Amino acid sequence: MKCRKTFSFSLFSILLFSVFIVSNFAQTRQRVINAEKENQPTQPTITIIQPASPTRNPISRPVLTNEIRVVTNNPSPAPLVKKTVSSTPTNSAAINYASNQSLAIFNKRLMSSMQSKIGIPYRYGSDGPNSYDCSGLVWSVFSTAGLPFTRTSAGSYFKSFEPVYGDERYKFGTLVFFNGLGHVGIVIDENTFFHASSSKGVTFSPLAGYWSKRIVGYRRIPTNFN
Repeated sequence: MKCRKTFSFSLFSILLFSVFIVSNFAQTRQRVINAEKENQPTQPTITIIQPASPTRNPISRPVLTNEIRVVTNNPSPAPLVKKTVSSTPTNSAAINYASNQSLAIFNKRLMSSMQSKIGIPYRYGSDGPNSYDCSGLVWSVFSTAGLPFTRTSAGSYFKSFEPVYGDERYKFGTLVFFNGLGHVGIVIDENTFFHASSSKGVTFSPLAGYWSKRIVGYRRIPTNFN
């Protein structure tokens, strides 16, 4: 009987001690957890605010659903750069061609008139058809080719017709003057001219040599000259 009491007392003491140990451990564990939570950084609080519903907020603006159109009073605005060149072709090329063609026909007639008079003798004051002086010959060949003008002296031709310079001087049909405007001939090219020579009659002569030293100037008869 005494042994049972002793055993019961010992068992009770062990249980009581165990309860004490468990209770003490639980308190210690709680303090550790609380300390860890206090040491952690505070996380910011994010608050999400939902927009008010159009039906709940009478001040909110309704969503635009209509199509946007830009209206202008000028359906075809003017370009920034004005058009200055016409796209319509002109007939200037045809006009130039016609002029060149007419000039070619005239030059052909002029050359034919010159050739028909080669060898005819010189005679002062004569304008053909059996003899010529220099100014009379110029008047005759141009009139036969279709460009008539008043028959006068070489000096008058020089004052009446247009002066030319440079390469224009050597174009076929240009008049060349010599000896202080006392003599006139017709240029064939830069090397040759046509005239009534007092010694050889109507002939072609070179511009170089004897005649080049006596040249006074050059004149051109306009094709519309009357």
